[in-house]
Amino acid sequence: QAVRAIEAYRDLIWMDSEPSLSRLRIGLSRLSAQEKAGNLVHTGAPGIDDERKLVGHIDPHEPPLIQALRRELRLQRKALETERSYVSWVERFMTFCQSSDLESLGENEIKAFLTSLAVEGDVAASTQNQAKSGLLFLYQKVLGRELGFLDVVSASKPARLPVVLSRAEIGKLVPEFSGLKRLMFLVMYGAGLRHKECRRLRVKDVCFDEGHLVVRTGKGEKDRITVLPDRCRQDLLEQVERVRRQHRLDLENGFGKVYLPYALEQKYPNENREFGWQWLLPATQLSVDPRSRKLRRHHVSEDFFGKFFKTAMDRVGITKNAVPHSLRHSFATHLLEDGADIRTVQELLGHKDVRTTMIYLHVMNKPGLAVKSPADLMSQPELDSRTKFGP
Repeated sequence: QAVRAIEAYRDLIWMDSEPSLSRLRIGLSRLSAQEKAGNLVHTGAPGIDDERKLVGHIDPHEPPLIQALRRELRLQRKALETERSYVSWVERFMTFCQSSDLESLGENEIKAFLTSLAVEGDVAASTQNQAKSGLLFLYQKVLGRELGFLDVVSASKPARLPVVLSRAEIGKLVPEFSGLKRLMFLVMYGAGLRHKECRRLRVKDVCFDEGHLVVRTGKGEKDRITVLPDRCRQDLLEQVERVRRQHRLDLENGFGKVYLPYALEQKYPNENREFGWQWLLPATQLSVDPRSRKLRRHHVSEDFFGKFFKTAMDRVGITKNAVPHSLRHSFATHLLEDGADIRTVQELLGHKDVRTTMIYLHVMNKPGLAVKSPADLMSQPELDSRTKFGP
């Protein structure tokens, strides 16, 4: 806002276009994002070594604009998934425009691209919004350009009810899982965790004495507390001990360091070796971090549970289009069916708006009004006389 005020003074009073304040706007935006993410606050401009640590490894063979995009995303502490998504959309935009010189393009080309996604690509509204966010980040944060109004044909967003598994279906599925996959199933269903939130649990996030789980940096970078299911308490205790043994072995072999968020690794150099920061669900093998290029143990992958979930569904004959996230939907629905207050469910799920939670009222077996079908109120003689069908 301060930069824009100076720009307005420059344009309206000086009636000039110089000096350009785009670099100042980008720099302030970067510092704001870093402070918001909890990074160290610099009294002056960050040094070259500081930036190099934040940026990490970037493939020098990529186009310069893609390299600049990755660099800015990392300096602003965006998630790895966000980086991959934004880079993918910028590359698709280059292909659509048949040009890598995006600085010479602008609102008209972006409008045509986003409209084509909705009209020809028939993408969901969230997909179109994701593409728009990626392009806006490129032009505003990397190229330093303020874009005008984008009159885009919006993708449709049909109302969808969440896929919920019944209690009987949950009971059929549980025996199909064993070991770590069974623990993940019970935690997601029993605590209402998203698949990603479950995979990202740290040892210190399981509070046995208090009887709750702490979900760090969930959707929207929000923290929340949810219930720790008694059904998997013992399994969690045993899993913590397995992680302790594995961590001890990794330290003996010269490893044992884990990824820390928000540049905590720079602020506390030895904290990444602490047991409490270790992943609760670690991968079986060490892997190379795509950003820092460091070899360390990450948490289990998305496919570890996701692919087996589909296999288990087929085995027990459940034909619903359910995914691991359906366990979270089932958690919310079953709580409401048991009489839980909707505000409590909202807090456990981490929803910002209670209207998001209220969608589960539409899929409950016991809706707010006890409605009886008129067919069920008919007497048997009436049914017998009205069900005689002709040839």
